[in-house]
This record gives sequence, structure tokens and C-alpha cells, in this order.
Amino acid sequence: VQRQNPLSVNPSRGLMDEKFVILVQHAPPGSELTVHALHQCDDGHGWDAFAHYISDATGRVNVSEDCSLGGTYSGIEPMGLLWSLRPVPGSKPGLRLRKKNVQEPMLVTVSVYEGHRKEGFADLVPLASVLVERWYMAPGVRRIPVTEGGLTATLFLPPGPGPFPAVMDLWGGGGQLVEYRSALLASHGIAALAIDYLTAKNTSQTGINMSATYFETAYKFLQEHPQILGSRIAMMGLSFGTGVTLRMAAYSEVMKVTSEDISCAHLCLHHYFEKQIIWRGLVLPIPTEPSKKVDVSITGCPLMLIVGEDDQNWAAEESANDMKEMMERAGNSHLLTVLSYPEAGHLIEPPYTPHVRFSKFKSVVMVLWGGQTLAHSRAQEDSWKKMLFFLRVNLFSGARPDGKSLSNL
Repeated sequence: VQRQNPLSVNPSRGLMDEKFVILVQHAPPGSELTVHALHQCDDGHGWDAFAHYISDATGRVNVSEDCSLGGTYSGIEPMGLLWSLRPVPGSKPGLRLRKKNVQEPMLVTVSVYEGHRKEGFADLVPLASVLVERWYMAPGVRRIPVTEGGLTATLFLPPGPGPFPAVMDLWGGGGQLVEYRSALLASHGIAALAIDYLTAKNTSQTGINMSATYFETAYKFLQEHPQILGSRIAMMGLSFGTGVTLRMAAYSEVMKVTSEDISCAHLCLHHYFEKQIIWRGLVLPIPTEPSKKVDVSITGCPLMLIVGEDDQNWAAEESANDMKEMMERAGNSHLLTVLSYPEAGHLIEPPYTPHVRFSKFKSVVMVLWGGQTLAHSRAQEDSWKKMLFFLRVNLFSGARPDGKSLSNL
């Protein structure tokens, strides 16, 4: 009779923002056990996390219900083995985990070891292991490269014929085409266009990708697409993309969008802290001269700001407060939703993305992003849920589902 695997992960194949349950069984009661996760990212670097548990009277450990006594996280944390992933000991400094090929899953090997281990996992033989697949693209999601009108972008369409509401998805000053958030949005029924506006082929030659025309071309592409609801388009920006999003929402005569911004700021000097660059001081104090700021009060569209109060890259909290005052003076405060998270940093990403307090920026400088790992991870999970709700409320026709408000989520 084949013995049952003492380790299970359910589901072993799921979306990146989907919770799983890790269960250890058939251990001697009161055993010291270490549950370990190992991932090799698309760049070839290793990331791991681990936690210490003691099996109960039945020889079981349920990571979703039992308390970790130590490791890369402590306490009852069902998804701690993902959000506490860190570069394996001995890795070069400044790494950041980002999925480059969304058509392949993030593979995580979850293992259980005898005893409370802290290091040397590569030299140990586990009691059991399970390979877990974490996907940004749900089955049926379509990935379509877009070059029309000089664009460098990728469109992700949800399963089915549509038409679908859509999001223009802008990342920050690091450039490149970053697709994983767009793929995950499409997995939740919202088409998304990931846009490269800093490293596209014609940027260095003409600078056109930083002009309003480039983003308006992307908007028109979505408007005219047969599987997109042309009147239901949002724009989302993180970091530098926030400024672009706010400017287009306020001043474009072509685009009529719902706006959603992560790590918000109007503008952006830099300081150094332990050889890590801090950029947040550039706008402090926040300018009072209107010409130096985007007048968000004239956008006329629903706007969500997601703020990490420990953001060391941009003055996000101060900028959000200034924007709230703008909206209140204009009588548009009802259009503004602000999600502000103590001890969260600059890089607020989809749930369970490992937190990095600092990393290399464009492989040149080390930038301090801020945030404390546990609080930052909580912010990612909470803000993603509320962001999806915000998009559904404002992009899908009909009343708010279940009559809920964002404050009740």
C-alpha cells in the first residue's frame, strides 16, 4: 500500500492572489517541524522562506490555522511562505522579485523538514515536498502584443467574447514592459493594456512616448477594439506612472477615464541612507504654486489613491493629503477614495508579492522603497481587494454589488 504524502498544498495550482492551505500530516505528536518554500525566479535567483511549527496531538500542522514560532514570519499567517520570500543567503544585494514571463507559472517548492531549521536547506533531505504553481494568467486569458500606432504594449483579454471594461496599466520609472498586474486583472474579468512608455523603440529618438499623444493612442486603441467597452476605460499608475495617470485624467481632451493610483505623488531631491537613495524629499514641503502640481480637482472622474505611509521613494502621504484638499475645495471630494496604510512602503503590488525594502533601480543605484514586511503585505492584500471592487463599481454597469461600500470591505 502506497503511503500518503504527509504534505499537501491545496490548491496546488492557482492564481497569484488566491490563498492556499498547507497541511502536514502523520508526524509524531509534538514534533518540531520546519515548513520551507523555495522559488527560482525568471532571472535565475533563488528565493526562500521558512517557518517553525510543532505538530498537534494528531500529528498535524495546518499553516492556515497554526502559529509559526519563528522563521521568516511568526504567528498565524496562511500565506506567509509567499509574502516573506527573501533572496537565499549569499545572494547579491538589491534583488527584487518580478515575473517576466506571465505565460508560465511561478513555481514554488514547498517542503517540510524534521526539526526547527534556519539554514542549509539545500543540504537537507525533506520529509516531503510539493510543487506549487502560482499563475498570473487564468485559463482562457489571452495575451496579445500591440504595436499599432507606434505603441509598445500588451493587451490581456479575459476569457469569453466580451466586450469587457479595460484598464490602461502604467508602471514606474524603471521602464520596460511589465505585464503581471495586467494579466492578473484580466484573470478577474477586466481587460488590461500593459504599456511601455519609457523604453519603447521610439522613446530615445523622438520622446513621443512621454507625450500625451502616446497615451491617447493607447486609449483610442482600446476604444476601438471590438472586445472592449469603449466607454468603460480606467487608467492605473504606480510610482512614476501615477503622475502620468493624474496628468492624463486632468488635462487630456481625448481621454475620459476612471483613475487609480498607487504610491501617489504630484512630483518627486534625493538623500542617501546607508548608501540607499531616498527620493521622497523632492516635494517637501508640498508646493503651493498651482503650476507645479496637477490640478486633480478638474478630473471629474472617480479617483482612488493607494498610499504607503512609510514610502521612502515619494512623498505619497503628503501628496495624497494635498490632493484631498484640492478635491474638497472644488467640491469633488465624493469622487476621491484614499487607502492609506501605516508602515507600508512604495511598491504596493498584488497580494503575496514578496516585500523588498530596497532594491537596485535600473541596475545602477540602490533605492530605498520603505515599508515593514508584515504591514506592507497586509496593505497589498487589502488594497488589491478594494481596488478590484473600485474598478468593478465604476467600470461595470448596474448597481454596486450587494450594496456594499468600500469602507465595509
